[in-house]
Amino acid sequence: MVITLPALEEGGVRHFFGTRGKPPTPQRAVVVSVEQMHGTDALVVDRPVKPGAIFPGGCDALVTNQPDVLLTVRTADCVPVLIHDPARRLVAAVHAGWRGTVGGIVSNTLTLLQRRFSSDAASLRIGIGPSIGVCCYEVDQPVLDRLRVCRPDWRMVVRKAGPGRAMLDLRDLIRRQLRSAGVGEDRIHTVSLCTACHPELFYSYRREGTVNGTMVSGIMLVKDT
Repeated sequence: MVITLPALEEGGVRHFFGTRGKPPTPQRAVVVSVEQMHGTDALVVDRPVKPGAIFPGGCDALVTNQPDVLLTVRTADCVPVLIHDPARRLVAAVHAGWRGTVGGIVSNTLTLLQRRFSSDAASLRIGIGPSIGVCCYEVDQPVLDRLRVCRPDWRMVVRKAGPGRAMLDLRDLIRRQLRSAGVGEDRIHTVSLCTACHPELFYSYRREGTVNGTMVSGIMLVKDT
């Protein structure tokens, strides 16, 4: 089983947010995946890719303007963010944990799209996939300290849970970063499912205390026919 957002399917693109089942691989697709580092680096694939190609080094965002290249990220509570620019024929897939999000991985990816491909944030369509919700994501003081330094509106994305602790709304933090970068609210689409609350659908590191598996999410440009 996979989850899709109809608004993200317009304009020659295919995508999915994975669940505990095996993710699909569209026909003719070359799958690109990388080692994820909980950082802010991105890989740009701007030339044809052969099946079995290996991309050394670690990063947490993937960008391509090549058709039939399926960009994938793996999550088990972190936020998968899929990006489509129908005007420039670009797609991107982002793995956004709290470290990457506070570090600005989503904003950095949009800046990369603009600088490398003249992409306009106002033209983007964004899909924010299933992830741990504010209901289950308790964080401690070091996380709050990092958040306070990076976001002047940090209080808007937390709910106090006790001394030095709070519940963090990671998806809302990402939405705010997208809006600050110029993406319209009507172009941001969110799957509001908490991975920790739905063991029948999702793996969850926070719920299980270990990595028993990950969900795969992906996005791909479809070759013109």
